[in-house]
Amino acid sequence: MRAVRIVPPQGPLYGRVTPPGSKSITNRALLLAALAKGRSVLTGALKSKDTILMSAALRQMGVEVNEPDATTFEVIGSGRLEAPSQPLFLGNAGTAVRFLTAAAATVDGAVIVDGDEHMRKRPIAPLVAALRSLGIVANAPTDCPPVTIQGRGSFGSGRVEIDAGLSSQYVSALLMAAPLGDGPIEIALTGPDIGARGYVNLTVAAMKAFGAEVDQKDEATWFVLPTGYHATDFAIEPDASAATYLWAASALTGGDIDLGVPMDAFTQPDAEAARYISMFPNLPPVIDGSQIQDAVPTLAVLAAFNNKPVRFVGISNLRVKECDRISAVATELSRIRPGLGTEDGDDLIVAADPALAGQTLPADIETYADHRIAMSFALAGLKINGITILDPNCVGKTYPGYWDALRSLDVEVDPA
Repeated sequence: MRAVRIVPPQGPLYGRVTPPGSKSITNRALLLAALAKGRSVLTGALKSKDTILMSAALRQMGVEVNEPDATTFEVIGSGRLEAPSQPLFLGNAGTAVRFLTAAAATVDGAVIVDGDEHMRKRPIAPLVAALRSLGIVANAPTDCPPVTIQGRGSFGSGRVEIDAGLSSQYVSALLMAAPLGDGPIEIALTGPDIGARGYVNLTVAAMKAFGAEVDQKDEATWFVLPTGYHATDFAIEPDASAATYLWAASALTGGDIDLGVPMDAFTQPDAEAARYISMFPNLPPVIDGSQIQDAVPTLAVLAAFNNKPVRFVGISNLRVKECDRISAVATELSRIRPGLGTEDGDDLIVAADPALAGQTLPADIETYADHRIAMSFALAGLKINGITILDPNCVGKTYPGYWDALRSLDVEVDPA
């Protein structure tokens, strides 16, 4: 499909939709299972473009990855990754690129980690600098992928400092590789800023499930022992970022969509967005999106129908996601109505107007090859006539069944 048009439903949305498995947890679990010795079974997993690219890269590195059904990975590892014969191509999967860049240091040989044109614009210099400080030979001439790592069979030992201001994924990458060190490794932040810290907590929890020993000494320091990993069966919870679209759809239409799991059962950071969504149409005037970054586009579209304007702060990292999401959201909101979204430095301001609901405001929404722009702006189509989403297949990055999920709620999603 080149485009889909959303037809606003005539009433509240009711029904049951089970979100796919968490992308963040699936890619962490795939890597940890690959680094473990033995057979691990990952259930409730996400099968999407990002996780398919990760599993394909692991196969290139000598790991057996089987897919017995639509939500299960069976991973059989030897406890070590092998040098691939070809570069690892990971599309625009940021988690896979960052995680494998660090894990590649444990390989005996050279590894090239690369991505598509979008990934080649996403910074990785802080992670490369951290690897070099451990004595690992790593080069990224543009400070973005491709990265060449000369693996030496282990992750070394000692203290490594990392600037995590751009992404918490740098910290997670170092943490997951650290149990394959020659000795204990201490990972320390160089400053107070870190991307969504909750994702580091997800990483540590998954590492411990696979047998790692990780001690968080304080808010900026982690201590990891060289235990390696052991195989285990691991259940993956539904994706909280995907859930935000369904929670917002309920709020916008006054409906009740059952996700099969209560809001408070999620451990992922984006689940905190549920608290804001429950306030609609009285969202607070300022929302700090620093710890719920992937939910900001959802909340911004919801804010367009709020009773009062909303300013999103703490979101500078959104400029280096799959696209510049601050610019993209502001631009596409203003495509619906001029001035609806504006940038103020690295803040995003949504003007808000409940009277938008029920209007016909034809707008072709550019998605910038970004799944979250497509899925969040589809929500605008639940209240406004004339919303068309371009390149709708980009949702396959994390939620291939998104359009079918809306259709199951009796939302008319037509090819345009």
